[in-house]
Amino acid sequence: MIDVLIVGGGVAGCSAAITARMRNLSALVIYAGGGALEKAHRVDNYPGLPEISGPDLLEKLRSHARSMGAQLQHTLVQKVMPMGDSFSVLAGNEVYEARTVLLCGGTARVNPLPGEEDLLGAGVSYCATCDGMFYKGKRIAVVAGGEEAVEEANFLADLGDVIYVEERKHATDGLSPAIQHLKDKPVAIKREEQGMVLVTDQQELAVDGIFVLRPAVALTQLLPEVATDKGHVVVDRDMMTNVPGVFAAGDMVGNPLQAAKAAGEGTTAAIAIAQYVRKHA
Repeated sequence: MIDVLIVGGGVAGCSAAITARMRNLSALVIYAGGGALEKAHRVDNYPGLPEISGPDLLEKLRSHARSMGAQLQHTLVQKVMPMGDSFSVLAGNEVYEARTVLLCGGTARVNPLPGEEDLLGAGVSYCATCDGMFYKGKRIAVVAGGEEAVEEANFLADLGDVIYVEERKHATDGLSPAIQHLKDKPVAIKREEQGMVLVTDQQELAVDGIFVLRPAVALTQLLPEVATDKGHVVVDRDMMTNVPGVFAAGDMVGNPLQAAKAAGEGTTAAIAIAQYVRKHA
């Protein structure tokens, strides 16, 4: 049982992990990427570290969190499920149990394809490892949102016939030659009498199952119980959401979208989480 599972390894997530460890809480940080900060050539307004690059700042934060005893794991969190007094978190191929969850996913915007959310679990999946065996010997479409999808598509190619369609352009050098790689752009998903259909800008592909493999998951899919307002997560002064035990910090709770603000919110959330864990343990 983890005291706090932190979704996001940016400024807010690392700041929270450091403070959580100082409060003697076990902390696991799971992140799929570095967000906007990873692309920043130069950051001039982070206190004490002028003219630092975004990647260098991320590395310092993550190294600091590790040195405090926090665990960091690079994978995608696909689902957070409330389980009464704890939370079950599906990340990569593993399921974790945590007393609290801190959402620090940044400003990533995920726009599902038309029909995608309605057919989730009924022909649409976000996890090749979880659901791939259901499509053994069948025709599978992969909607790929980044190069992270290549490995999962290769896994699926060992099970069935895979068609690979890029939602966003990315490196595909490692893609198995057994996979049919189309240049089409996916535009919608639907179900017809004969089965699933992936609609592209060029054609309609009849398949048995569709795997949507993106480097991020929309909050409505990750934890639909959390209240939002105009795209931002609603929190109180302790950074807790409307779901008891679920906190949020950083860019995903609103402006200003600044690293220093995210660091402060991560610290505030961690202190509140420590109080919450001790009260409910």
